Amino acid sequence: MEKNFIAKRITELRIKKNVSEYKMSTDLGHSKGYIQSIASGRTLPSMTEFLYICDYLEVTPKLFFNEDVKEPILYNEISKNLLIMNEDDLKIILDICKRLNNNV
Repeated sequence: MEKNFIAKRITELRIKKNVSEYKMSTDLGHSKGYIQSIASGRTLPSMTEFLYICDYLEVTPKLFFNEDVKEPILYNEISKNLLIMNEDDLKIILDICKRLNNNV
Protein backbone atom coordinates (compact mmCIF):
# COMPACT_ATOMS: atom_id res chain seq x y z
CA MET A 1 0.00 0.00 0.00
CA GLU A 2 1.42 3.33 -0.93
CA LYS A 3 1.78 6.33 1.37
CA ASN A 4 -0.61 8.38 -0.78
CA PHE A 5 -3.48 6.01 -0.03
CA ILE A 6 -3.72 7.21 3.57
CA ALA A 7 -3.70 10.85 2.49
CA LYS A 8 -6.33 10.29 -0.19
CA ARG A 9 -8.55 8.17 2.06
CA ILE A 10 -8.49 10.72 4.89
CA THR A 11 -9.42 13.43 2.40
CA GLU A 12 -12.21 11.31 0.90
CA LEU A 13 -13.74 10.46 4.27
CA ARG A 14 -13.29 14.00 5.61
CA ILE A 15 -15.23 15.36 2.63
CA LYS A 16 -17.98 12.73 3.11
CA LYS A 17 -18.23 13.89 6.71
CA ASN A 18 -18.43 17.48 5.41
CA VAL A 19 -15.66 18.86 7.61
CA SER A 20 -12.74 21.11 6.68
CA GLU A 21 -9.08 20.21 7.19
CA TYR A 22 -8.84 23.10 9.64
CA LYS A 23 -11.82 21.95 11.73
CA MET A 24 -10.70 18.35 11.75
CA SER A 25 -7.20 19.37 12.83
CA THR A 26 -8.42 21.50 15.70
CA ASP A 27 -11.10 18.97 16.73
CA LEU A 28 -8.31 16.39 17.05
CA GLY A 29 -6.32 18.81 19.22
CA HIS A 30 -3.67 19.74 16.68
CA SER A 31 -2.54 22.87 14.88
CA LYS A 32 -4.74 24.07 12.04
CA GLY A 33 -2.42 22.60 9.39
CA TYR A 34 -2.14 19.07 10.81
CA ILE A 35 -4.61 17.34 8.49
CA GLN A 36 -3.39 19.40 5.53
CA SER A 37 0.15 18.12 6.12
CA ILE A 38 -1.17 14.53 6.04
CA ALA A 39 -3.39 15.18 3.01
CA SER A 40 -0.46 16.67 1.10
CA GLY A 41 1.68 13.62 1.83
CA ARG A 42 4.28 15.52 3.84
CA THR A 43 3.67 13.44 6.96
CA LEU A 44 1.87 10.38 8.23
CA PRO A 45 0.00 10.14 11.52
CA SER A 46 1.34 7.95 14.32
CA MET A 47 -0.62 4.77 14.99
CA THR A 48 -2.31 6.42 17.98
CA GLU A 49 -3.26 9.45 15.90
CA PHE A 50 -4.45 7.20 13.08
CA LEU A 51 -6.84 5.48 15.51
CA TYR A 52 -8.12 8.89 16.67
CA ILE A 53 -8.61 9.90 13.03
CA CYS A 54 -10.60 6.72 12.33
CA ASP A 55 -12.75 7.37 15.37
CA TYR A 56 -13.29 10.98 14.28
CA LEU A 57 -14.25 9.86 10.77
CA GLU A 58 -16.56 7.20 12.25
CA VAL A 59 -14.88 4.24 10.58
CA THR A 60 -12.97 1.27 11.86
CA PRO A 61 -9.35 0.84 10.74
CA LYS A 62 -10.51 -2.18 8.73
CA LEU A 63 -13.10 -0.06 6.89
CA PHE A 64 -10.54 2.71 6.39
CA PHE A 65 -8.34 0.37 4.35
CA ASN A 66 -11.16 -1.47 2.56
CA GLU A 67 -11.59 0.31 -0.76
CA ASP A 68 -14.42 -2.04 -1.72
CA VAL A 69 -16.72 -0.40 0.83
CA LYS A 70 -17.99 2.63 -1.05
CA GLU A 71 -19.67 4.31 1.93
CA PRO A 72 -17.63 3.28 4.98
CA ILE A 73 -19.20 5.80 7.35
CA LEU A 74 -22.72 4.56 6.54
CA TYR A 75 -21.54 0.96 6.56
CA ASN A 76 -20.12 1.40 10.06
CA GLU A 77 -23.33 3.02 11.33
CA ILE A 78 -25.44 0.22 9.86
CA SER A 79 -23.13 -2.39 11.38
CA LYS A 80 -23.49 -0.86 14.83
CA ASN A 81 -27.26 -1.01 14.53
CA LEU A 82 -27.24 -4.59 13.27
CA LEU A 83 -25.32 -5.71 16.34
CA ILE A 84 -28.24 -4.89 18.63
CA MET A 85 -31.05 -6.32 16.51
CA ASN A 86 -32.82 -9.56 17.28
CA GLU A 87 -32.87 -12.50 14.90
CA ASP A 88 -36.28 -11.71 13.38
CA ASP A 89 -35.29 -8.14 12.56
CA LEU A 90 -31.98 -9.32 11.07
CA LYS A 91 -33.88 -11.69 8.78
CA ILE A 92 -36.06 -8.82 7.60
CA ILE A 93 -32.98 -6.68 6.91
CA LEU A 94 -31.37 -9.57 5.03
CA ASP A 95 -34.50 -9.98 2.87
CA ILE A 96 -34.48 -6.26 2.10
CA CYS A 97 -30.79 -6.37 1.15
CA LYS A 98 -31.35 -9.34 -1.14
CA ARG A 99 -34.32 -7.63 -2.79
CA LEU A 100 -32.40 -4.39 -3.33
CA ASN A 101 -29.34 -6.18 -4.70
CA ASN A 102 -31.50 -8.05 -7.22
CA ASN A 103 -32.75 -4.71 -8.54
CA VAL A 104 -29.29 -3.26 -9.08
